[in-house]
Amino acid sequence: QVQLVESGGGLVQTGGSLRLSCAASGRTFSTLVMGWFRQAPEKEREFVAAISRTGVATNYVDSVKGRFIISRDNAKNTVYLQMNSLKPEDTAVYYCATGEYYSSSSAEYKTWGQGTQVTVSS
Repeated sequence: QVQLVESGGGLVQTGGSLRLSCAASGRTFSTLVMGWFRQAPEKEREFVAAISRTGVATNYVDSVKGRFIISRDNAKNTVYLQMNSLKPEDTAVYYCATGEYYSSSSAEYKTWGQGTQVTVSS
């Protein structure tokens, strides 16, 4: 069983940056596809980014392309989401998740962290 713990959320002004981290334990990290999702108030959970087991392949929702970077350090069992040029519409609870398949569908991700709040002020 995998456990995930996110950190790094907070309050930032428009145009600022944050780096989210997600530490995994309980299973060999390098066997896991990792994804980031977010959920804003009164909205459905949305795919943000995914990264393959080796980190060679990444995928992003169009709204964050060019601003967010997903990466992983398999030696540290951690996946990151570097968020730059933040906008108020990025405000949400951000979740990391693990899956068996490299996908943008939340249905493919079986284990979720508790989430970390990101608030971007205008």
